[in-house]
Amino acid sequence: MARTDRPVRARRRGTAPRTCLASATAALLFTLAGCTANDGAGTAAKRPSPKPAPVWRTDPGSVAALGDSITVGFDACSALADCPEVSWATGTDPTVDSVARRLVKNPATDSWNYARTGALMSDLPGQVAQATARRPALVTVLIGANDACRSSVGAMTPAADFRAGFETSMKELRRALPHTQVYVAAVPDLLRLWSEGRKNPLGKQVWKLGICGSMLHDPDDLTKAAADRRATVRERVMAYNSALADVCRKDALCRFDQSVFDYRFTGEQLSTWDWFHPGTRGQRELAALAFRAITREEPRR
Repeated sequence: MARTDRPVRARRRGTAPRTCLASATAALLFTLAGCTANDGAGTAAKRPSPKPAPVWRTDPGSVAALGDSITVGFDACSALADCPEVSWATGTDPTVDSVARRLVKNPATDSWNYARTGALMSDLPGQVAQATARRPALVTVLIGANDACRSSVGAMTPAADFRAGFETSMKELRRALPHTQVYVAAVPDLLRLWSEGRKNPLGKQVWKLGICGSMLHDPDDLTKAAADRRATVRERVMAYNSALADVCRKDALCRFDQSVFDYRFTGEQLSTWDWFHPGTRGQRELAALAFRAITREEPRR
């Protein structure tokens, strides 16, 4: 009995380790298979590190200005003439103290003005193409008054077309200059322009020559129809500004400045040649507003 039982017990003792070893081996292989299932290379997949958000610099080294007659100082120095030396954006006149004078070390060589009198939003892409060749650190944009200041309300640029024009301009700028900062000034309040400028009898006579007919036609007409017309123009300007703000908000290196619309200017800031464009004092106020917006410190996102 003893000799018969020993082989049986021996086989049972040998069977248990082989079973445990097989189970452990299978478990190990299963675990390894689970680990390598994360990717095809047999190693755990790594998530790419997020790119740091662009940071707005308050000390850009060069400036290119885009826009219309306001930015080239039209009627600020003499009648029916541009006066870029008093431009709020790139002017050299110390009494204005332009954005370029305040921010750029060598404004004579590192600031450029591509704004044009009479420019509409549809002209902005062409100005962008000119500016990108200079590769400026900062681009300023002030445009839209001419889109609202037409011969009549019906001739104003539709808000959708205005938005599309600005979107196209920003895409073109970003394609060429992904790291350039963009300061966008709101279109000024044309209703306030009417209410302030009409206080000057000479100004009203100049307006009769056809300046901004949609808003300034017959400035002493206080009927409901005239008030409704002016309100329609103001609403269109506000729609333009909403479009500028919306498009700019989608770009981390774009700042929209509503203060230009909100600013409570008076006749003292208007040109004494047409009581429509900013005079030298008005240019100085625009420069101050822009400088505050450009140099405002904001928490990083």
